[in-house]
Amino acid sequence: MRILILTPQLPYPPRQGTALRNWGLLSGLARDHEIWLLSFDENPQAPPAPELRAACRQIDVFAVPERRVSQRLARLLLSGLPDMAWRLWSPAFAARFAEWTAANRFDIVQVEGIELARYAVEAAPQLTASGARVVFDDHNCEYLLQRRAFETDARQPRRWHAAAYSLVQWRRLRDFERRAMRAADATLCVSAQDAALLARLDASIHPHVIFNGIDMAAYAAPQSPIYHLQSPALDPPALVFTGKMDFRPNVDAMMWFGREVFPLVKQAFPQVRLLIVGQRPGPRLDALRADPNIAITGAVDDVRPYIAQAIVYVAPLRVGGGTRFKLLEAMAMRRPIVSTTLGCEGFDVTAGRELLIGDTPADFADAVIQLLNDASLRDALARRACDFVAAGYDWRAIVPQLEDIYRNLIAEER
Repeated sequence: MRILILTPQLPYPPRQGTALRNWGLLSGLARDHEIWLLSFDENPQAPPAPELRAACRQIDVFAVPERRVSQRLARLLLSGLPDMAWRLWSPAFAARFAEWTAANRFDIVQVEGIELARYAVEAAPQLTASGARVVFDDHNCEYLLQRRAFETDARQPRRWHAAAYSLVQWRRLRDFERRAMRAADATLCVSAQDAALLARLDASIHPHVIFNGIDMAAYAAPQSPIYHLQSPALDPPALVFTGKMDFRPNVDAMMWFGREVFPLVKQAFPQVRLLIVGQRPGPRLDALRADPNIAITGAVDDVRPYIAQAIVYVAPLRVGGGTRFKLLEAMAMRRPIVSTTLGCEGFDVTAGRELLIGDTPADFADAVIQLLNDASLRDALARRACDFVAAGYDWRAIVPQLEDIYRNLIAEER
């Protein structure tokens, strides 16, 4: 098959959630299919990584569009589209997309994420005429994410401005997400929960679940030498959180944990450290820097050395949707995990079997303290979590499921 994939950033190197999913699917498909890639990048003049060039027949990269505050405000007031439909809108990218789809016979056009869905929505007639089958990969149930952000911020008077923004975006995303799914021949999502929530938008749409996955071979046992390359000095061992730190759900998670949970943990373990690992730390996190027990790294070349040395991996998420790569990474690396219920949503895990769960500051802190006190419990949870990921979340098992969806779409066309 000839497959054109649109991604919001270059999939390689795969350093955060979207790129991890994009690279896992793309690299797996490239073994048996011809891949063309249209993508954005902050440095579009830099040559793509050799690994990406080897996987793709053709690559074209465009600069991430600049967005002025005045532009965003005007679109908020005058446009019926959600902000995410504008975030990566580029006339140059749209023109190249039209050029490629007019000049080449693609079997599949796969659009990765809501930020690129507008290209498929606006080009739907042309794509249908060309014979291409359109697949929309909805990484999160986006309207749900904004609804939860609204509900969280609405409870805090100092965040009411953010709640108002989320209320508008929630309603616009609900309509736009429906349009994106209607424009596609198939919609993908990452969990059965997301599939059910997306189906509520239109009874005629039946999303396919394609899990977020992981390359288990790249997450070897913690004793592997790979984890000691560029390894941070975690002494004493730290609680670790990883994620893109200008992403609102991650910022909310760390603000809640740092202010309300971590002080309770320190009462029992005064020397315990918290390490927040991820690119572009938002300014809200500056309030946590006053605590000498908290370190915020910013961007790192590889999160694995940090995860590997964590005595406990924490996932205190209260906002968001989908499933989290960060949990897959921690489980694959045999790290004991404490999560909120929402943080492990979408995974068929059980509290006390693969991880511990706490949804209030006291319960979350108690779970962390329990693991800090009990090495045998840490080991048992970590072993069962690793077995859970290996059994159902390796890309080698997931990519063939996507290929089956493609074959069925092409068979329906014929």
